[in-house]
Amino acid sequence: MNPENLICKALLTMVCMAPVMSGIAHAAATEDPAKYPSKAIRFVVPFPPGGGNDTIARLVGQQMSAAFGQQVAIDNRPGAAGALGAQIAAAAPADGYTIFLAGVGSHGLNPNLAKKPLYDPVRDFDAISLIASAPLLVVVHPSLPAKSVKDLVVLAKAKPGAINYASNGTGGSSHMAVELFDMMAGTKMTHIPYKGLAPALTELMSGEVQVMFSSAVAMMPQVKAGRLRAIAMTGSKRSAAIPDIPTVAESGLKGYETGSWYGVAAPAGTPKYAIDKLSTEIIRITKSPQITNKLVEEAVIPVGSTPAEFSAYIKSEIARWGKVIKQAKIEPT
Repeated sequence: MNPENLICKALLTMVCMAPVMSGIAHAAATEDPAKYPSKAIRFVVPFPPGGGNDTIARLVGQQMSAAFGQQVAIDNRPGAAGALGAQIAAAAPADGYTIFLAGVGSHGLNPNLAKKPLYDPVRDFDAISLIASAPLLVVVHPSLPAKSVKDLVVLAKAKPGAINYASNGTGGSSHMAVELFDMMAGTKMTHIPYKGLAPALTELMSGEVQVMFSSAVAMMPQVKAGRLRAIAMTGSKRSAAIPDIPTVAESGLKGYETGSWYGVAAPAGTPKYAIDKLSTEIIRITKSPQITNKLVEEAVIPVGSTPAEFSAYIKSEIARWGKVIKQAKIEPT
């Protein structure tokens, strides 16, 4: 096809598409806010089915479906530690019918770890609500003579680099939790990354690595079986599910707090009436006894925040992890 024909074809496509695009914009502009939502909502989850993120999204999504009388359809888009799903959600129409499960990876770590980020978590998204936070469990192999955070600090300082810690991937929450620990405690442990939680846990239980900061749900069965020793939680307060385990902060490292978190955001420019209605409903769901009990059983702390509160939290997480990543000399890729 010669250049003239290509230009004509492109112009014809633009002319044909103009009414369609105009119709979409008109539909978004003329929707009655009182009737929102009037159709199914797509809930983009940047991780595979079956994991903690997916479980939280489905739990909240089911409650939203019942309240709205419209389906909230989970759309799993795993890849690039949450960045792929975030990019897809950010590019979706800002009409209130696409929402995204934001987390520490997509909205705290990835923006600091990518040389050329695929999206901007502040510019490209409107915050809706922080659903919950999930502190990590600090576990050690029984061969390591550390029964507390203070013991671990003493051992790590005595032999810098001699203690190996596992993570389920470079740049993830389990990796960055130890980088923050090293930074605040003045220690230096050696990072051994694995491709996922399963191989990391296997090597930890074999004693190939001695320490891991990870999900309480995944670690507690091994702790109860005596294969691992739990010494602390990384949250701001003790977990109601395992109240006998102290926090890192109360164990001597004051101010230490980290973990995973789960929130809901939408493409930037989503109508305020949609943001407000979604936020109000998520707060109600999060604070309902039924959901609160289910979250607490999984060592997850219910939150339920306003859009303004969640927006401020995202900005603080980006700044905090940017500082840790810079000090740890982790090069963006």
